Amino acid sequence: MMLTPDPDGKSLTSDAHLAEILVASDEVFKGHFLHVRSDTVKLPDGSQATREHVIHPGAVMIIAQFEDGRVVLERQYRHPMHAVMIEFPAGKLDLGEDSLACAQRELREETGYTARQWAKAGVLHPVISYSTEFIDIWFASDLTEGERKLDAGEFLDVFAAAPDQLLAWCGNGQVTDAKTLTGMLWLQNVLSGLWVLDWQSAAP
Repeated sequence: MMLTPDPDGKSLTSDAHLAEILVASDEVFKGHFLHVRSDTVKLPDGSQATREHVIHPGAVMIIAQFEDGRVVLERQYRHPMHAVMIEFPAGKLDLGEDSLACAQRELREETGYTARQWAKAGVLHPVISYSTEFIDIWFASDLTEGERKLDAGEFLDVFAAAPDQLLAWCGNGQVTDAKTLTGMLWLQNVLSGLWVLDWQSAAP
């Protein structure tokens, strides 16, 4: 059935006919970082199904801009992909950590840069079919270079690229990381003036 959205992009009818009802939940695995559960749910037609999913603490991503328009990027080996990936700086939230504080910490630790201006852009859910993960998108500007403080066992290169170059990499398949592709969407629309950010001064 085709539905017509209202001006806010929401359906004009209830979503109740699509909802799945939790019947039972079992813990499959609990590690240092990820937590896997297997849920039994009741489907809209009354039948039951199993939904395996990963519990994730959430994360932040930082689109840090230099005065000349270039953005800060990283190259990091990602074991599940067995490849070095081009990404925006990012990192997971510690328990109870404020999103902005996390963004400031991750930018400083991974790249050495601190920023005096910050703007919360939005949030993305990179793997909605099997994880609770969300990533808060932050923009940062008025950068000051400093010393990196990488975690033990963390190895990455930091570099800068113009938005046009990053867009080309997204288009030709050199960039396939979901959060970075979403970040490029935000950056493109912010630079065009279509999407407006609410900047705030924050102590680095």
